[in-house]
Formats: sequence, structure tokens, C-alpha cells
Amino acid sequence: MTPAMAGKHVSALEAALGVRLLHRTTRKLHMTEAGEDYYHRSRKILESLEDADNAAQQLQDEPRGLLRIAAPASFGPRHLGAPLAAFIGQYPGLRIELSLTDQITDLVAGGFDLAIRIGSLADSSLVARKLARTNMLACASPSYIAKKGRPQNPADLRNFDRLAFSRATTIGDWCFTDHNGITSKISGTAKIAADNMDILLNAALAGAGIVYGPAFVFSEYLQTNRLEQLLPDYTTESLDIHVVYPSASLVPAKLRRLIAFLADWFGKNASWM
Repeated sequence: MTPAMAGKHVSALEAALGVRLLHRTTRKLHMTEAGEDYYHRSRKILESLEDADNAAQQLQDEPRGLLRIAAPASFGPRHLGAPLAAFIGQYPGLRIELSLTDQITDLVAGGFDLAIRIGSLADSSLVARKLARTNMLACASPSYIAKKGRPQNPADLRNFDRLAFSRATTIGDWCFTDHNGITSKISGTAKIAADNMDILLNAALAGAGIVYGPAFVFSEYLQTNRLEQLLPDYTTESLDIHVVYPSASLVPAKLRRLIAFLADWFGKNASWM
């Protein structure tokens, strides 16, 4: 900037402030008392802005700060503790806040950085990355089977006590496809309906009926014979498990690296699929 241009800017600033900032002579310029005070205050503001720029750049490049995550209550306690502990162990400057609910969470309104979603993705404005896939299973406890018997086909389920997941008072269909590709959908009322899979799981373990849900909820109980899979010759629904986040542009390092970490983790550890 030329001296003449600088002088014009100073004159314009003086006019806007209504105060003289410089004493002018034919040979020299001297700051007035008001000018010196304005200079020092402005310099502090500029330094603060530079610090803010540097901090924002660091957040973009280095994983630190707070990550807010929403996940299904049926999934988070079973399958997020280990990977999140491993991830945060790599980055001491990170903190994680995890919200668990089996209801759909509005990421933007809730102030979340990302969410785990299971099944179809209704919100097309979100960016999604697939982590894994799970199958739906029908299961019951050995005690219930000993008392009530086993269904031989999907239609038989109407004669058993169903423990069904509901969302907004709506119970989803239980779908089974035979070897001919014919799909049966079982709907209607349930002995117990709940919007929380753990309630239904505990009811099934207690011998209250047949529960239908994702394999990742039942896998440990199937392995220890506390539950048995029913109708294993039928194919059931497969549900994709995604991580979703609001924007694909200017994704901060903490979010970018967590997404990559989770994709790698579940690619290696999704034994319940």
C-alpha cells in the first residue's frame, strides 16, 4: 500500500471515529494519545483473531476437543465402548459424549457430530458411510420352547407370544423368506411391545415369548445357549449399519479420523453379522 493510500484510510477512519489519530506536519506524522490507545487496542484484537485462526486450523488438522455421538441404545453399550476407548486412547486431547436412544435423533438440532443408524436412511441430507450389516433373527429361551414348542413356519408365529419392537406406537412386520423366494410378513399385536430392545431381550430371556431383532443384540446369548434361533431355514431381513454426519465439506480431523477408525474396526470385529 502506498503512503498516499494509507493516509486516505487513516483520514477515513478518523472521520468515522470523530477523533484525530495522527498529528501531521510537512515532514512527520505523530500519533495522538487517542491514536496510540487505538493502535494498542487494535493490535490486541488482531492478535486474538490470529490466535482464533490458528486454533480453528488446529481443530481441522489435529483431533482434539469434543465429539458428540448419537447411537441406538441396543447397539451402543454392546459394540461402541471398545472402539471408542481404543480411539480416544490415541488422542489425549479428545473427549467423547455419547447419547443412547433407539429413536431417530436429529443430528443438527441435537448438536451431534455423527450418529450410528441401523436400517434404511430416511434423511437424504446426511452423509453416510457403511460400517457393517446385521440380520434380523427370531429367538426364544429354551424354557419358553420347552413349554410352548417351536413354530414350524412363519404363520405359526401368530399362535405364540410375540415380543415386538415398536416405534411411535407402530410395530414393524416380521419378515421371513423361504427357499422359493416367497416372503411372509407377520404383523399385528404383540404380547409385549416396547421401543427398547433390551426390555424385549430380557423378557425373552425370562421365558415370556419370541423376540425378533438384530443379531448383534442376541449373539452372546445364542453362543451361551440362553436363547435359541427359530425358523433358521428362512432368510430374514438384512440391515445396514451406517455412521452418518451432517456435511461432507470441511470435516474436522477428529470426525474424519473417527469415521475411518470405526469403519476399520467393524470391518475386522463384526462377528455378530
